[in-house]
Amino acid sequence: MPLGLRKKKNKSRESSHLVENEEVGGGGGGGGGGGVVPGKTAANGAGLPPPPADLRPKLVFHTQLAHGSPTGRIEGFTNVKELYSKIAEVFDLSAAEILFCTLNTHKIDMEKLLGGQIGLEDFIFAHIKGIKKEVEVNKAEDALGLTITDNGAGYAFIKRIKEGSVADGVKVICVGDHIEAINGNNIVGTRHYEVARMLKELPRGQTFTLKLVEPMKAFEMLEPRSRGSKPAGENRIGTGRGTLRLRSKGPATVEEVPTEFEEKAVKKVDDLLESYMGIRDTELAATMVEVGKDKKNPDEFAMALDETLGDFAFPDEFVFDVWGAIGDAKQGRF
Repeated sequence: MPLGLRKKKNKSRESSHLVENEEVGGGGGGGGGGGVVPGKTAANGAGLPPPPADLRPKLVFHTQLAHGSPTGRIEGFTNVKELYSKIAEVFDLSAAEILFCTLNTHKIDMEKLLGGQIGLEDFIFAHIKGIKKEVEVNKAEDALGLTITDNGAGYAFIKRIKEGSVADGVKVICVGDHIEAINGNNIVGTRHYEVARMLKELPRGQTFTLKLVEPMKAFEMLEPRSRGSKPAGENRIGTGRGTLRLRSKGPATVEEVPTEFEEKAVKKVDDLLESYMGIRDTELAATMVEVGKDKKNPDEFAMALDETLGDFAFPDEFVFDVWGAIGDAKQGRF
């Protein structure tokens, strides 16, 4: 297919899940347990039913609530929604209270955001809903300076604020804030790329309203407002010797730590997602790299993207640039 023709319950906490008097180290969470199912699935993973419970990776991860809690143990999840449910079960709260998770830090650090992969020794910190706030913003420029991502379970939130931008001038808007509504219209359940498009299409020169929910913070976490860190190619996704790859479609798989090619290609594709669409999404970028790494030309790549990610309807120029970025990474030109 040529380019341009693409279609557009809350359970009580069980004491067995909690770990008594355990100190949190920088990374030591995961890898106990047997019954691991290694290997990779097909690139798209589309249409695959969830694996039987006895075939799911039996990996145990340690977790805490980011604002402070006992340490819990979770296992038996294959995607982000199941992960949130497991965390909620341990801490006796609703999964809808969880905004996002970070790996190996309780801070709101967007470089440590849990995406599609978890190192087998990573420690998971869950950030839950805190203060709600409503703010009026005058769109004085075409671009607001916000980079949007989502948690894989229906919540879009702010990953970065560009210095000197319209959003940067509104000090109540912070990195990590969940965007709950725009001009009174609830957007919970809306994907990050759609939220970015809504914000971009707001008329210049007009004032609009955002309803935001910030992550709950412990007292010692209250610190000067952050714009979010810049993307860093040196930061590996996981600290363990392997990673658990979570997929929105299809089963989770245990894989090797990403190669240098994969890390560089994913970083570049993630940069292109931000440039073209105003979002960052390492899981989406990793999927695009996986789809494109063995394709022979841009049209073949575009057709494979349609089969795997047909909902996105990427612009032709973006597809060409992604194809070029994957090729550059293969040749070591980054």
